[in-house]
Amino acid sequence: MSNSPRVTMKQVAALAGVGIKTVSRVLNNEPNVAPDTAERVNAAVRALDYHLDLQAGSLRRMDGRTRTLGLLVGSVDNPFSGAIHRAVEDAAVERGIAVFASSLDDDPRREETAVRAFLQRRVDGLVLTTARPRPDYVTTLGDRGIPAVFVDRRPIDVELDSVTSDNREGAAEATAHLIAHGHRRIALLADRSDLQTAHERREGFLEAIGQAGIPTSETITVMDLHDAASSEEATARLLTGPDRPTAVFSAQNLVTVGAVHALRAAGLQRAIALIGFDDIPLADLLEPGVTVVAQHPYEIGRVAVEHVFARLEGDNGPARHTVIPTTLIPRGSGEIRPS
Repeated sequence: MSNSPRVTMKQVAALAGVGIKTVSRVLNNEPNVAPDTAERVNAAVRALDYHLDLQAGSLRRMDGRTRTLGLLVGSVDNPFSGAIHRAVEDAAVERGIAVFASSLDDDPRREETAVRAFLQRRVDGLVLTTARPRPDYVTTLGDRGIPAVFVDRRPIDVELDSVTSDNREGAAEATAHLIAHGHRRIALLADRSDLQTAHERREGFLEAIGQAGIPTSETITVMDLHDAASSEEATARLLTGPDRPTAVFSAQNLVTVGAVHALRAAGLQRAIALIGFDDIPLADLLEPGVTVVAQHPYEIGRVAVEHVFARLEGDNGPARHTVIPTTLIPRGSGEIRPS
């Protein structure tokens, strides 16, 4: 852990050319601060790597721990994130540890703000989802000796623990399942192309297409679908085109929800095959049931938080990347054959 002197608010104020009270108002998001002044203060905060002390130290025990964890998930609206949150909280409660949780919403600025807030509160460890391939706060975590585990996405060139699904293999299995049922003109509907998970699932899709000898010109790829509404709109366009697909692989759970709505609105839910990556609520109660490649987010969260606890208890071994296998669940929609 770094032994360098702690940066003070006075130093931030001096670098920004403002008073200490102005710095305090900016850091506490108080109104009536000029935008250019707030930007100077925030730039000074970043330059000095300053972290506001929110008096969490008053909660510390004699061993210096605050008995808190920080958890950053993709979005609390997404059941996948909710299951990770539940797993982390279940394990933490057993140890008398509180969890501070926040949503990322795939916004790097929100990610930076959330991590900074966790550090201000002196959390003992972190479980993080990232929107960045190379998060710039990793060095700060190392300097401060704060163990962190990344979930769902694994940053590039970062020597920290991570826990992810087997995205590539799961996508390849789903695509091969559709091909085995006679499909060649398959549409891939995927999340934002800059996200690691979307990239890996696209690679798995193309791998299965290539192994089957299907020209990529016979497939359709639609990327950057960030929610159910955008997916429904994109699927509806595909269904009304001259060369509509005979099968759809929707590579994210909210994307699957949108695809289901579009298929049912067009009356094609029994004519066009569908497999989704990650399960969705009530998928087994629809007619036909939605075939999915199920992730296991509770297990991802459980393994991740156990890694954090192990590090807090003195595990100094090399960084570990744990891959949680996916499970193909046939329910009917993925077994429809092309007409």
